[in-house]
Amino acid sequence: MSDLSKIETDQLMEMYKDTGDVAIRNVIVERNLGLAAKIASKFIGRGVDYEDLFQVASLALIGAIDRFDVTKGYRFSTFASPTIIGEIKNYFRDKTRLLHITRNDSEQLMKYNEVRDRLEKQGIFSIDSIAKEMGVPEERVMELTEMQSSLGVSSLDRLISDDSDNALKDLIGEEDSSFERIELREDLDRIVSVLDEKEKIIFGCRFMDKISQKDVAKRIGTSQMYVSRAERRIIRKIKELFGDELNG
Repeated sequence: MSDLSKIETDQLMEMYKDTGDVAIRNVIVERNLGLAAKIASKFIGRGVDYEDLFQVASLALIGAIDRFDVTKGYRFSTFASPTIIGEIKNYFRDKTRLLHITRNDSEQLMKYNEVRDRLEKQGIFSIDSIAKEMGVPEERVMELTEMQSSLGVSSLDRLISDDSDNALKDLIGEEDSSFERIELREDLDRIVSVLDEKEKIIFGCRFMDKISQKDVAKRIGTSQMYVSRAERRIIRKIKELFGDELNG
């Protein structure tokens, strides 16, 4: 172990990839526990003890080490941070039933879905129309739209566009069906982090709720051309975000 302690982390990563030696991994874990602790501390005050958060972060750290590809050329911390954050968020979702929907949110979501379905059938659905119907600000409608989209995380077989054979799960780098659902959630968290408010709504509607460009345009009160351009912009941002991971 004393010899391993003198070896640079990048070299240890290569050694671990080649040998799978747990002793090597343990050294890497010890060197990066500070990162796990720092990330875990950011979630203090949300109803979960720090010890539990740190345990989740530490397990996520080990998983990140196991999956890290040293040939990609990026820093381990860059790869590990979103992985750890994703695991902690997943823990919160499992513990509090996804977004921890409050009673008020749940009631408003029910009304939102009712109004949305009715206005869509009338062909007049948009952010402003549903806001007026519900008697809430447009910003609240956008929040409810995002909340509803977040509750539909299972629709990852959605095709990227009407003329494409690629699904969203192909775009975000899932290579086969053996990937755990947490990895999909991690990727979704990373994607959402680079989108603005309207792009988040379009992303949820188009790629997760299987809504056509025309209907999305009606929903947010804009043109289909705007939705089409925004969709291309979203895909470009995702490609820039994941970089080589899309081809890995």
